[in-house]
Amino acid sequence: MVTFLGAGPGDPELITVKGAKALATADVVVYAGSLVNPALLGLCRDGCAVYNSAELTLEQVLDILIRAHEAGRQAVRLHTGDPSLYGAIREQMDALKGRNVPYTIIPGVSSFSGAAAAVEGEYTLPGVSQSVIITRLAGRTPVPAGEELLRLAGHGCTMVIFLSAGMLDRVQAELLAGAYRETTPAALVYKATWPEEKVLRCPLGRLAETGREHGVTHTALVLVGEFLGDHYERSKLYDPSFTTGFREGSL
Repeated sequence: MVTFLGAGPGDPELITVKGAKALATADVVVYAGSLVNPALLGLCRDGCAVYNSAELTLEQVLDILIRAHEAGRQAVRLHTGDPSLYGAIREQMDALKGRNVPYTIIPGVSSFSGAAAAVEGEYTLPGVSQSVIITRLAGRTPVPAGEELLRLAGHGCTMVIFLSAGMLDRVQAELLAGAYRETTPAALVYKATWPEEKVLRCPLGRLAETGREHGVTHTALVLVGEFLGDHYERSKLYDPSFTTGFREGSL
């Protein structure tokens, strides 16, 4: 059996209980290099074989996982955050399926959740934004047509941008060409939940400059939207005048 496991955003205590148990019983672990806090490898038992996938190709990763299964060993493919976001797990799962290798998936806490906690923010703030776009800027890896950052920026809702901290000038320019303004609140969250976490708040018009001032060029999320501001509406669910299936409103 192969287990695809989300390691969480960085803080080793943010791995799930189920995920920690999977690591503790694994015979083989293939982890996502510097993106996974090495402290999590301390959960592995003595004798567990550990491989750094940053040094491997897809074919080499698959060979390790398949050989482990064929030897009757439990293998864990340890991905950063939640493996469903930029985890490149589909190609691995399809290859395992083609070889009749069983697998399971244990979700993890994404860095976008860790970033929200770091800025003490609520992405879906009443009267401000009820939608979150999770995306990245096109770089060496393109994005599908219609998903260019400039197009998505036209919605003006909460946006979380992955894998783009090294291209902040372009990020800023494309967001400003959409529905956002120079004064729209933004934040760079470097290594959310790690001990070295940094939260850099700024107006969108100073995003690239802020990144340069603090030397942030990688391993950071860009958050943008009015949810980072001070104005919002009270939740209807807990409004005393609002009737729900469990409580009669006062009005």
